[in-house]
Amino acid sequence: MTNLKEKIGNKRWTICALLFFATTINYIDRQVLGILAPVLQTEIGWSEIDYGYIVTAFQFAYAIGMVLVGRLMDKLGTKIGYSVAMALWSLAAMAHSMATSVIGFAIARFSLGLGESGNFPAAIKTVAEWFPKKERALATGIFNAGSNVGAVAAPLVVPWITIVYGWQWAFITTGAIGFIWIVFWVLLYEKPEQHKQLRREELAYIQTDPPDPQEKIPWIKLMKHKQVWAFAVAKFMTDPIWWFYLYWVPKYLNKSYGLTLDKIGLPLIVIYLMADVGSVGGGWLSSFFIKRGWSVNKGRKTAMLICAICVIPIVFASQASEVWIAVALLSLATAAHQGWSANLFTTTSDMFPRKAIGSIVGFGGMAGAIGGMLIATLAGFILELTGSYLVLFIICGSMYVIAYLIFIKLAPKLEQIEIQ
Repeated sequence: MTNLKEKIGNKRWTICALLFFATTINYIDRQVLGILAPVLQTEIGWSEIDYGYIVTAFQFAYAIGMVLVGRLMDKLGTKIGYSVAMALWSLAAMAHSMATSVIGFAIARFSLGLGESGNFPAAIKTVAEWFPKKERALATGIFNAGSNVGAVAAPLVVPWITIVYGWQWAFITTGAIGFIWIVFWVLLYEKPEQHKQLRREELAYIQTDPPDPQEKIPWIKLMKHKQVWAFAVAKFMTDPIWWFYLYWVPKYLNKSYGLTLDKIGLPLIVIYLMADVGSVGGGWLSSFFIKRGWSVNKGRKTAMLICAICVIPIVFASQASEVWIAVALLSLATAAHQGWSANLFTTTSDMFPRKAIGSIVGFGGMAGAIGGMLIATLAGFILELTGSYLVLFIICGSMYVIAYLIFIKLAPKLEQIEIQ
């Protein structure tokens, strides 16, 4: 087996590593605000509702960007498109350091949302270009694990930078990392058929699946297919849960267990390390089923169902008697979410031609961001009025099973559809 892999080559995994690091940077930049929220809430003086509006500004821009960027990636290609997106969101991340009011942070978050909306459409499109179907879930799980590494790296460095240099430098330092990535992306990335260092054997392996049609596909033709709506509805229902974890877990741990900036790092690291395990494990699980002879449809959906069930215990988190019980429940939920997400993303390449994937992922991302807007505003009002996380965790625990049932109803079979 090892000799066979060496003969084929591994250049595609270098590309996957670049996607992993881009996603890591993406989540470092968006996680900084969540970690600093208790500090900034005191220093700037915003309420729970104000914080909800700041998060909503990011989601609103992300929703707009997802529609525009998905089509843009299909037109520009991932080399140029990904570079532009990274540059935009890195500048926006650094701009947070100049904010001094709720409106200032909302503007910075809006700008960040526009730039960061390019990450997943570009990454999913790259996976579709560089991997055969049987490896796409694993590759997606690996690069998607970067979101958790970013969420782990942020609590490692942000508190230290803030305590030593001030919160402004936390935004400046983390935002600047993206420009280093751009250099490596420009130097190392090309499409497989244009890559001078790619072996013929690996190119043939990548192109194992039948070629897709290359003509442009109008939006109206995509929207006619139920499979598009299956993906979008699943994203609308489950993406907001991840946004809630990202922006409210640090505040929840601070409020419920008194964890301050210098003590919150370890619990967050454990939660997002387990999310990493879930991301790679969820992608591996469906690939394992498929390699054992299961159909793509059965393997992918079985893995999604397992993940959906594993989220349910999060409903008990608000009643946890001590912090590490809450951390265990949050760890299981975030791991299950990322396993779900890795497989859900991969269904786009199971069902649609490569030329349409950027647009489909962008549309689904827009739906997820709209859901994120709703939960951000809702969370702000619920917490301001009740001071309890019970209702929010009940919502988190129930969404995945409902989303799964809707998904299998709208997409009973995961197979390539013909778009005339």
